[in-house]
Amino acid sequence: MHSNHLTTPTPYQETLSIAADCQCLNAEGPIWHVVEQRLYWTDIPAGRLFRYDPIAKTHEQIYSGESVGGFTIQQDGSLLLFKARGAIERWQEGQITPILAEIPEERESRFNDVIADPSGRVFCGTMPSDNHPGSLYRLELDGSLTTVMEGMGQPNGMGFSPDRTQFYCTESLGGKIYQFDYDRASGDLSNQRIIISVPEEEGIPDGMTVDAEGYLWSARWEGSHLFRYAPDGTEVLRIPFPARKVSSVTFGGSHYTDMYVTSAGGNNREEDGAAAGAVFYLNLGVQGVPEFVSAVQVAV
Repeated sequence: MHSNHLTTPTPYQETLSIAADCQCLNAEGPIWHVVEQRLYWTDIPAGRLFRYDPIAKTHEQIYSGESVGGFTIQQDGSLLLFKARGAIERWQEGQITPILAEIPEERESRFNDVIADPSGRVFCGTMPSDNHPGSLYRLELDGSLTTVMEGMGQPNGMGFSPDRTQFYCTESLGGKIYQFDYDRASGDLSNQRIIISVPEEEGIPDGMTVDAEGYLWSARWEGSHLFRYAPDGTEVLRIPFPARKVSSVTFGGSHYTDMYVTSAGGNNREEDGAAAGAVFYLNLGVQGVPEFVSAVQVAV
């Protein structure tokens, strides 16, 4: 379900700039912190977290330690970190509170992409390991964990339709983005179907987000592009980047028209592109929506 190759109009290219360049090994999971008006992201293999202040145009490293595959922002402004072995912790300005020590089945793996749902739960995917494919879990409001789907290959970028009845989940290994019916009351997913199939030559679908019109934005690992799809899965735009591994995308800024796009390969720019590992800024006049915040109970 993709259209013919589209050329990117020049004006889009003119708004593309580098917001922050930490030469990340793999910058991922960007989230706009509404209260702070700052962008947060993780550098997964390096075990680092960063934040960027677009007013001051400065960025800082705020965490160093075990790999953080993904994170959400809690209602109180703290972060929930999803880490190696299935560990989950709360981070608040350097103070760490453990929530879940590990998931026994994920001892050889780690969390990857995660997303808070409209009710404050968190859908969290794990990487495949040598002995099993990735899984999709749901962290409930009381801190318990529900297995949503096993054998998912590599669950990745996720999103919700504006009416909150549809859930999207990328499966990177299979080059697919799935659509599910989503029940907000229970958090249950049903009616799984493929909405987008990515041809191998276009790279691997990675992080994603959904804009205010219900269009899907999908970052393309090893594909050097960010793609936009209509709600029916039709490609409407592709934007090239000076980085081969485009990893994720989010909307931010006071009007949610600022787009931040992460990339990988900061340690290998000869192969991965002149600005590999940077966080890019883009404003196409398209409006996004705030990401949902998690509301998981933490015993402090």
